[in-house]
Amino acid sequence: MNEIKDIYQSLDRNKVVKIQAPATVANMVCGFDVLGFAVNEPYDEMQIRFSDTAGITIINDDEYNLPTEPEKNVAGAALLAMMEEMEENFGFEMTIRKNIKPGSGVGSSAASAAGAVVAANRLLNDRFDNETLVRFAMNGEKLASGVKHADNIAPCIYGGVTLIRSIFPLDIIALNAPTLYVTIVHPQIEVRTADARSILKQKVLLKDAIKQWGNIAGLVAGLLKSDYELIGRSLEDVLIEPVRSILIPGFDLIKQKSKEAGALGGGISGSGPSIFMLSRDEATAKNVEKEMHIIYEQLGLDHHTYVTTVNHSGVRFV
Repeated sequence: MNEIKDIYQSLDRNKVVKIQAPATVANMVCGFDVLGFAVNEPYDEMQIRFSDTAGITIINDDEYNLPTEPEKNVAGAALLAMMEEMEENFGFEMTIRKNIKPGSGVGSSAASAAGAVVAANRLLNDRFDNETLVRFAMNGEKLASGVKHADNIAPCIYGGVTLIRSIFPLDIIALNAPTLYVTIVHPQIEVRTADARSILKQKVLLKDAIKQWGNIAGLVAGLLKSDYELIGRSLEDVLIEPVRSILIPGFDLIKQKSKEAGALGGGISGSGPSIFMLSRDEATAKNVEKEMHIIYEQLGLDHHTYVTTVNHSGVRFV
């Protein structure tokens, strides 16, 4: 009891932690639920402090009107999981400004969940390690999609490109990667992660599984060897993309024109509707962005684009 009391008294009860939680690209084409990377833009902004009231108070500072009940909010669900392993009985007040639109396919729920536990952990003098924070944050993903997965959460917390070898037990490997520019287009439609999962095939042909395994291994090897040609050849998905792409207008044309503009390759970001493309340099990435604009303007579909780079730090303190 005295040890708990000492830990409690060592905390700065007036401290306020402010963070930026980055968007993430999950799956990385062929790596469904096992590969993902963080990007520098866009990002959510959050701040958290201790509360004199037990429990979690959530304040929304954006237009999305997300639930403020902790058990119905992905950030709240992640923080509740953390609090279950805390001895102290005090609360948190959390203000969230979402710049990553929910349902956009670039890790909006992961940014909220990961940002909440990373920020709270700093208030707790960094009591928990990154792997434990991922475990807490996956409770937010379960609330959002019905399934615990870490391919957005892990890169959001660790930064860079991550491989999730296993969920149970959790086994996360940070991968070195060469400089990569990322072009993202977000058509202004919503594809719910739970809906995108529900249409997937539950059985696959062995020949397709073998091809997918080869692409995943090739992509990881290409990243570690800084082999851009191998990265490009490996950005192929024969299992998920053929099904999910039907939910995204203009997908096949965007992919074709982006490669013609010099992109290494790319595909659906997470469950969509955002599409990402990887390039070696900024000039190519901007040319890809132009092609994306042209296609969606021709389709008459409102859209947002980002030209950014891989974020190697994950959640940032500001």
